[in-house]
Amino acid sequence: MLYILSPAKALDYETALPTERSTEPLFVDDAAELIEVLRTKTPQEVAELMDISDALAALNVARFQAWQPVFTPENSRAAIFAFNGDVYEGLDVRSLSDAQWDWLQAHVCILSGLYGVLRPFDRMQPYRLEMGTRLATSRGNNLYQFWGTRIAQYLDERACADDGIIVHLASEEYFKAVDRRVLHAQVVQCVFEERRGSGYKVVSFLAKRARGLMTRWAALHRVQDVEALKRFDSEGYRYAPEVSTPQRLVFRREARN
Repeated sequence: MLYILSPAKALDYETALPTERSTEPLFVDDAAELIEVLRTKTPQEVAELMDISDALAALNVARFQAWQPVFTPENSRAAIFAFNGDVYEGLDVRSLSDAQWDWLQAHVCILSGLYGVLRPFDRMQPYRLEMGTRLATSRGNNLYQFWGTRIAQYLDERACADDGIIVHLASEEYFKAVDRRVLHAQVVQCVFEERRGSGYKVVSFLAKRARGLMTRWAALHRVQDVEALKRFDSEGYRYAPEVSTPQRLVFRREARN
């Protein structure tokens, strides 16, 4: 099983690393091509393109200018330690063992607007480029057109070399970059809902954390089949078979005090 996550907007390049282990990112030439386009943008253009503040735009313009095709301990760190949002708080990778890090590297991929696909220990330099950004390049008018079938082909190859199952734990914005028309692997999406009044609903930041919790749980238990995945029970979640399908597993929990 290959577990697919989204990246986080928040980054951490300050906290001391628990390990120096790292691998090289897969699509450096593609990232460099995007950087060259981004370097032509003024701070004002970046602010408008990404719908961010002037301060964030200036920060990212500086990041684009500083980006290098060679990744070193000084300019980069492993993606799994660099991303710092709700998903990665749920994953809590620093508390896992070396053997569990090995499992993550073998079974997890992180989608990225700039890097395409990152394995957990692939080095990455700081950036902000969401997959939904309408950045025009020689390949099209947005990042979905830029990446085309490249991401899906890589994920399919990885998944089909194992058991042919992709576990969709990413946002729709990011998983849209996976062209399902080229997939031979089966996609199983996991959905996390909270009790709200008389019903259940997806609460965005809680669902993000739950995706990280499930990835952590899978690493702890070395989950390699869908039936085992249904036993996920971290922080009160339970599989809800009555509202699930083979392609869409729903996990629910009651209101928490």
